[in-house]
Amino acid sequence: MKYIRRFFRHIREGFVGVKRHFGMAFSASSAVTITLLLVGVFSVFAVNMAFLTKEIEQSISLVALIDYDVSDPGRITAMKNEITAIEGVDHVIYRTKDEELDFYIKEYGNDESTLAEFSENYRGADNPFHDTFIVYVKDGIEMSKIKDSIARMKGIDSVQDGGSNTYTLINILHTIRYAGGVLILALIALAVYLIYNTIKITIATRKDEIWIMRNVGAKNGYIRAPFLVEGIIIGIFGSLLPIGLIVFGYYRLYEVTGGVLAGVVQLLPFMPYMMYTAALLLGIGVFVGFMGSYISVCKFLRLTR
Repeated sequence: MKYIRRFFRHIREGFVGVKRHFGMAFSASSAVTITLLLVGVFSVFAVNMAFLTKEIEQSISLVALIDYDVSDPGRITAMKNEITAIEGVDHVIYRTKDEELDFYIKEYGNDESTLAEFSENYRGADNPFHDTFIVYVKDGIEMSKIKDSIARMKGIDSVQDGGSNTYTLINILHTIRYAGGVLILALIALAVYLIYNTIKITIATRKDEIWIMRNVGAKNGYIRAPFLVEGIIIGIFGSLLPIGLIVFGYYRLYEVTGGVLAGVVQLLPFMPYMMYTAALLLGIGVFVGFMGSYISVCKFLRLTR
């Protein structure tokens, strides 16, 4: 019971401290608001870009051409299962040579006479295409290794991957994703640094209060606890406005665009993405508020020994 009473006393003293030093608390909370707003806006952009690049990457496929002498359905099924079992393969689609011909005509035939010629003269035994496996991978970086594994299989004539341009595109997409992640982490680090310095100034104005409590025999934990509660309160209040603006702004953007920006960029669904974003921003606010207060008050506790 003693520890429970002490716990609630620290919480009450934290709120009292915020109220008593409202000006400094508001300043620190404003720093939290500004930095978290920057982090939130950029993270929404970066995460959606990462989602887009991943979608593009996963649409890139390998085309495995089956030998002409492989026609037994059981063997084709076994080959498909073997390819599917390769690490990094997402899924495999089997297309007959007639389906390949139809695909070629649909995608590349612009001249009606050419279309008619292909349709009439290249069916059945005269069809020059191979039965194929269309292989989609989980991560484009693994494509070269997967290609080599498929090419070594018996019954595979060759594997087409689109050439060097495909790998250049995959590397660009990976660079975009990783650059976005690094920039988000850099912004979070900047937010921690700015908020820490703001809270440090807030606590520095109360070093006499810390010194008095220390000299009357208060233990470090007892002195530190209300300041930690204040830091958490500052972090929570500082994160509310960024959460509200970003959630409302993304909702309006999603509603106006129908979830597709500029007719190209498919936005992440509003829910549960915004729930995760709000939780992340609140968590960052609480963390930096807590850590800023903890580091600052510990520093002054060392100085007052």
